[in-house]
Amino acid sequence: MTDPSTPSVLFVCVKNGGKSQMAAGLMRQLAGDTVNGHSASTRPGGAINDLSAQALLEVGFDITGEQPKLIDLELARDVDLVVTLGREAQLDALPGTRVENWDTDEPSERGIDGLERMRLVRDDITARVQRLHTTLTDATA
Repeated sequence: MTDPSTPSVLFVCVKNGGKSQMAAGLMRQLAGDTVNGHSASTRPGGAINDLSAQALLEVGFDITGEQPKLIDLELARDVDLVVTLGREAQLDALPGTRVENWDTDEPSERGIDGLERMRLVRDDITARVQRLHTTLTDATA
């Protein structure tokens, strides 16, 4: 399902309407064809979060055409890494698959909401995606 010579990562959150879509979009924007970035959900929501989409548009990436989707277990087994975003996204064991959790910033816990919240979430995820991209591409160099 993925090209074995290109590193791949699956980003997973609960609804696949915000954080995992942001992470996959940011990875695609940063990596081009050097890393395959995918996103999915443990319980798909109905639509992309408007504020997440707006925050990404500000940095030149459009996820408005995306739709939340349930995790594909075959894809999850084929990727090099599965990253869950936030505390709520829980996966059953995926034997042979490396899984790590990003306990992402949650500005709403500090009373920050709306677009300002999404910008902070985006910036946190951006920094993590940049580090991950470096790790994945250095490993194949």
